[in-house]
Amino acid sequence: MPQADGTLVGLSEAVADDEAKLKTALLLTDVMATGHHAAICAGVGPGSTAVVVGDGAVGLCGVLTARRLGAERIVAVGHHDGRLEVARRFGATDTVDSAAPDAVERVLDLTGGGAPSVLEAVGTNESFAFAVQVARPGGSVGRVGVPHFGTPDWIGIYKKNLHIAGGMAPARAYLPDLLRDVEAGTLDGSAVLDLTVDLDTILDGYRAMDDRRAIKVFVEVA
Repeated sequence: MPQADGTLVGLSEAVADDEAKLKTALLLTDVMATGHHAAICAGVGPGSTAVVVGDGAVGLCGVLTARRLGAERIVAVGHHDGRLEVARRFGATDTVDSAAPDAVERVLDLTGGGAPSVLEAVGTNESFAFAVQVARPGGSVGRVGVPHFGTPDWIGIYKKNLHIAGGMAPARAYLPDLLRDVEAGTLDGSAVLDLTVDLDTILDGYRAMDDRRAIKVFVEVA
């Protein structure tokens, strides 16, 4: 393991022997840390209102970590009913169908004109534009979706005085803090890993995620 002294983090027996805790600990290396990074960059804090754009694994973990940071109202935006149900289990107070023609207006109505904190977890032109539209003037957008878009709406960002931050999550920096909550049983994202495959059926796992039949696949090696 390259750079093992600096990159590996040991797990306690309490985590290693508990399936839900072990799965959540695995998520800390990627999607949970990324969702947390979005929440940090968006300035989520106690009593705040947050909008999470995207109902994939990162978006769902963003809901969970926004709640962990003390957000009082969390609006999850996506277009898969099953995933939005997971978002509600993770702490979303409201959900909005991103495919609805009035989705932006619905979020603005729920947040009283826009949210001070918006987590963008998709990375497309549409998702980033949505995040800018539902942010409150002077608010922050934490963008962690791998960018698949060209020139952002700089005029919209400029007129609203928005703070835009984010990028690749420094997962290793977040691990100790998040792992303490996993060990305590107060952070459980295991529902994100909703399909288990082995090495012989790993292609089925990729297909399931591509077809949106699974959020994130857990590969179990016997």
